[in-house]
Amino acid sequence: MRRRWDPGLDQSVHSVRLHRKAKVFRGVDLQILTGSLRRSRLCCSEARGKQMIFRFDPGGWLGIHLGMTGQLEARGPTHRPARHEHLVLQLDSLSLVFRDPRLFGRIRFDPDDAVPAWWKDLPPDLHGPGFRRRELDLFLDRRARSPIKTVLLMQERFPGIGNWMADEILWRSRIHPGRRSGELETEDRRRLYREIRAVVRASLRTIVRPGVHWGDPPSGWLFHQRWADGGLCPRTGQVLIREKIGGRTTCWSPAWQR
Repeated sequence: MRRRWDPGLDQSVHSVRLHRKAKVFRGVDLQILTGSLRRSRLCCSEARGKQMIFRFDPGGWLGIHLGMTGQLEARGPTHRPARHEHLVLQLDSLSLVFRDPRLFGRIRFDPDDAVPAWWKDLPPDLHGPGFRRRELDLFLDRRARSPIKTVLLMQERFPGIGNWMADEILWRSRIHPGRRSGELETEDRRRLYREIRAVVRASLRTIVRPGVHWGDPPSGWLFHQRWADGGLCPRTGQVLIREKIGGRTTCWSPAWQR
């Protein structure tokens, strides 16, 4: 999603158009945002989970959290904001658009030169060297009474893990989603750590393949069976269970994840 704004790299912002009352701007001084970004150049960007940061020179740092329905798009240079397009940056040859129909996302802005604290304090990428087994164990211990499915959805430690990814990780780890985090033994945690990294890496490879947009994960994953009642476990062939755990619809295999 971040790369959809890549065509705007090294181009200057001519105008900033936005829906001033949209709650995605909560806490942002819109006058500072528009004044700082105008006539600044998009230099680079970075992503962690569902959050992204875009560096403008000399404008500052634009942070975007996609939430559940946020999207980035590149449109023509004279594009005007449609109903759900809450931020449009008009550049030399195109417009960069942030769209969020349900307003679950968020926009941040910091005009300073230094990287803002709200970005530096984010947890490391789950597929990189900063995500270590020790930190996983400590986090599970601090939430020992919570179901492991609920814990995996906590973005302060597992950025970018959504509902279907959590189910996939637990299925591959053979861990029942309702088990309390404190009950997981050493071998359970070893498998969980391994599968978190494996699922994240495979998912990223699937999404960013050249010429492919939002492709499905590999065959044999729980992903292909989890969405509707009557799906079958790819390992046992038995019917999957779909119920709510921690307020989220959860799918698991009773024979595989005891």
